[in-house]
Amino acid sequence: MAEILRGMTKDGSAQILVINSKDIVNEAIRIHRTEPTATAALGRVLTATSLMGTTLKNKGNSLSVNFRGDGPSGHILAVSDYLGNVRGYIQNPHTDLPLNAKGKLDVGGAVGRGPLHVIKDVGEKDPYIGITNITTGEIAEDITAYYAESEQIPSLVALGVLVGKDKKCQAAGGVMIQLLPFADENTISLIERNAAALSNISKLFDEGKSNLEIAEIALKDIEFDLFDTIDVSYKCTCSRKRVGRALLTLSPYELYNMLVQDKKIEVNCQFCDRVYTFVGEDIEKLRKEKEKEEAEE
Repeated sequence: MAEILRGMTKDGSAQILVINSKDIVNEAIRIHRTEPTATAALGRVLTATSLMGTTLKNKGNSLSVNFRGDGPSGHILAVSDYLGNVRGYIQNPHTDLPLNAKGKLDVGGAVGRGPLHVIKDVGEKDPYIGITNITTGEIAEDITAYYAESEQIPSLVALGVLVGKDKKCQAAGGVMIQLLPFADENTISLIERNAAALSNISKLFDEGKSNLEIAEIALKDIEFDLFDTIDVSYKCTCSRKRVGRALLTLSPYELYNMLVQDKKIEVNCQFCDRVYTFVGEDIEKLRKEKEKEEAEE
């Protein structure tokens, strides 16, 4: 089970979020069977999206982050609920590049350049959609740029995923600090000074540092209050009913052709790899259930 710490500086200048996401990344590896570079890319996106999700206000709100880069990893998508439970998908899980010039997994090379889409569904008629350019492909810098450009929130984001020789996640986590209106200049300076200590955050987690200890590193010489800690996980929300309703958005002609060709329709969930199988009787039952519900509304 992963855990997120939430806190705020005593002077009200900034909020801090810290996550140990090792278990989330290992679940993603199990589901998607990712190679190391793909693991690092997807793991960072999952980690960031989980943190971002906890900034949502109400139950039922959700947030999706979609890196649509032109690199070999293809699109990388993650979706979080308001508690930080997250699920994700990488188009090419077999991406594995040579180490970069710093001797680290080349996430930037795997992601490439292109648009970054952030969509927030907060219960309004239309969701909020923010689109910025991928700046480095290293994920943390791109999320920082998104907040600065699209939401005008100065942020510090540090993310890391350490992959072991067995291709499992050895350590993973992240920190997000966001300035609040009228932030104190001295507090801002201290946060900027402390940022260097977070440059290899996966190493801090690998050394056994707790979320609180990492928060203390990020906010060294800054007094802060701990709000809470919440358990989060890799959590897919798919269900047979939801998948079936999605099938009903296809035309009867399309459904008929699919059933004639294979005598069944198989739908694979891109987030958890679960397979749902439907035959003609299933489709008809779903259609009748939907019609009954619509008539009762």
